Amino acid sequence: MKLTIPKNYDPVLTIRETQQAIKYIRDTFQHEFGKEMHLERISAPLYVTKSSGLNDNLNGTETPVHFTMASIGDEQIEVVHSLAKWKRNALGEYGFKPGEGLYTNMNAIRKDEELDNIHSSYVDQWDWEKVITKEERTIETLKAHVEQIFKVIKHMEHEVWYKYPQAVNKLPESITFLTSQQLLDEYPDLTAKERENAACKKYGAVFVMQIGDRLSNGEKHDGRSPDYDDWKLNGDILFWYEPLQAAMEISSMGIRVDENSLHEQLVKEHATDREQLPFHKKILNCELPYTIGGGIGQSRLCMLLLKKAHVGEVQASLWPEDMRKACKEANIQLL
Repeated sequence: MKLTIPKNYDPVLTIRETQQAIKYIRDTFQHEFGKEMHLERISAPLYVTKSSGLNDNLNGTETPVHFTMASIGDEQIEVVHSLAKWKRNALGEYGFKPGEGLYTNMNAIRKDEELDNIHSSYVDQWDWEKVITKEERTIETLKAHVEQIFKVIKHMEHEVWYKYPQAVNKLPESITFLTSQQLLDEYPDLTAKERENAACKKYGAVFVMQIGDRLSNGEKHDGRSPDYDDWKLNGDILFWYEPLQAAMEISSMGIRVDENSLHEQLVKEHATDREQLPFHKKILNCELPYTIGGGIGQSRLCMLLLKKAHVGEVQASLWPEDMRKACKEANIQLL
């Protein structure tokens, strides 16, 4: 069992107060986020067909929950891991133009997830995607969107402070941009996660850029599916999280692959067979808009802002019995 127990942990809010705070944060954030980023809220699916190629392959080793439907026949249907590809397809089908975008409440099941303080098999996040021009596929565009998201999160810190001053977590004033190679250069003797921890502890909040390709040591900083983020134009938003003495990822995002980077990355991952899937064909044939997008963890944001020790304090999920027992003994109130 992977579980960190903060010393003398105090949840501050009761379970019912926490539930009220969760609703307030979720309602307020999505309104402010949509307004700041010029995004429209749309509905999104819980599952997609396997043959569409729209499901997120994550690191390539996770198996989606799958089933068949009596009215559909033998077609394999998969519960989404995320909506990374579906959103881009939707922007094309719905006729969104450059500067316009969407966000949606995404719920997913990742049954192979290793459970700990911040990882759950149930994933809830705001998935968002915006149309950009080919000329806007730059590091500058990526950084500008990161700054916007950070601004909304900081605004939420102040909003939560007004209502729950005794519980709010103080966040850093700015976010630092570093590439995964820069992290390796600065901390060559540490693992990737240890490098993230060291950088976040030093700077408070970090956007680690360029994740997915191999670094100078021949290793990847972290796994990324080759068919949605452009590995040269993506990254993760991380905060130093004092209660757990570790970095906490709040968002994974990036400028999406174009026809060239898709092929290059599929070749590197020995996955060119995906080029025959409908979604991938559209990208290779330049039939989908160029986009930037990502996901922002809803429960993790609540956890971050309310200084909770375990994601199970802000979402209802399933946990091993020994974890539930240890949490109860430590005054960690799992829902």
